[in-house]
Amino acid sequence: MRALFVSLLCLIGAFAAPVAAQTPQGPMDPIARDYVGLILEIGVHEPGYVDAYYGPAEWKAAADAHPRSVAELSAVAADLTARLNAIPDAGLDAVHLQRKRYLLAHVASAAARLRMISGETMSFADEAEALFGVRPELKPVESYDAVLARIDALLPGEGSIPERLGALQGAPIVPPERLEAVTRAGIAECRRRTAEHIDLPEGERFTLEFVKNEPWGAYNYYKGDAVSLIQVNTDQPNGINQAVTYGCHEGYPGHHVYNALLEQTFTDGRGWVEMSVYPLYSPMSLIAEGSAEYGVELAFPGEERAVFEHAVLYPMAGLEPTPVQSHPELEAALHDLEGVYYTIADDYLSGRVDRETTIQRMMRYQFHGRSSAEHSLGFIDAYRSYIINYDLGRDIVSDWVERQGPDHWAAMRTLLSSQMLPSDLLKN
Repeated sequence: MRALFVSLLCLIGAFAAPVAAQTPQGPMDPIARDYVGLILEIGVHEPGYVDAYYGPAEWKAAADAHPRSVAELSAVAADLTARLNAIPDAGLDAVHLQRKRYLLAHVASAAARLRMISGETMSFADEAEALFGVRPELKPVESYDAVLARIDALLPGEGSIPERLGALQGAPIVPPERLEAVTRAGIAECRRRTAEHIDLPEGERFTLEFVKNEPWGAYNYYKGDAVSLIQVNTDQPNGINQAVTYGCHEGYPGHHVYNALLEQTFTDGRGWVEMSVYPLYSPMSLIAEGSAEYGVELAFPGEERAVFEHAVLYPMAGLEPTPVQSHPELEAALHDLEGVYYTIADDYLSGRVDRETTIQRMMRYQFHGRSSAEHSLGFIDAYRSYIINYDLGRDIVSDWVERQGPDHWAAMRTLLSSQMLPSDLLKN
């Protein structure tokens, strides 16, 4: 049942409503400035921690030139928490109360990351909760054997599950010489569909590049001023279905739109400097990745994605379209299998399971080929518990959006322009 929580939407709308740009004067503004410095200096100790920054260049230069030690930064995080808690909730309206909660959550996440940089080891679930604000459920890997049996029974034909699944899903590889044209066409359609529902900032744009030797499939580097660099990795062959996936996830209504709306609403609209920096290991990432994943089905509901791919992308790639088919029971079973990734990662990162066994598990439970499994394991090596932000983030975002009522785009627009936290999405 989809229920319309009018009062909740009104409250969240207050968080997102743009106001005229103003000179910061509130009690949280100096704390927000110090928070930005904290994040930038952590980024000196851990390259890649700062996913995006578009605040004053001199702040970044100062952080690079004179970074404090990890111990000193941990003390800064504790001081920021104390200063925030000293601001009485009773004196804050809904907008500023949410700002306080947002800053507290992100300072706590930064403090956890500093402990990890110092050598503290957490369990997979503890780490995910400390960094992203959500605790994943971890089931024994063998508990997913029943799901494998369901998938096996649902797939027609002979051969292994990966072989039959690949034949059924039919996602042929795009010839390398046509990859750019197909990718651009996918992004363009994602943008067209998003722009029908969300007013994009004036002048927003992106640059597309193709790269190698990365642990991810695609990445968005937000540059500020509504500009992104979208990179697509060509280490592994790119299936034709990835054009829409990457177009929505990295671009529209995914990371590019999310960052651009946050900049427009908060950094430009309110002068709230905390939104000019995006720490990768923070609650922001669950919202970012979850909304980007959900954005694919939002932009292409039902059979619309398959229809577009077969009518536009297949001919562009010089490939013969296959019949459009729907397999809801199989899709439900595949969804039920997603949590095995967290268990596999937990066992591997804890040292309970060795690398080769982990690769074999990925091949069995996630239907990877060996090369693909090794690439996926490289992502776990690099990003650890960050992996929860995709499937679990998508489920949390989609559940919240669809609880708001029939206009899913309106709810998505509200979410992408807000300081909402994962804990807010989990509230009934």
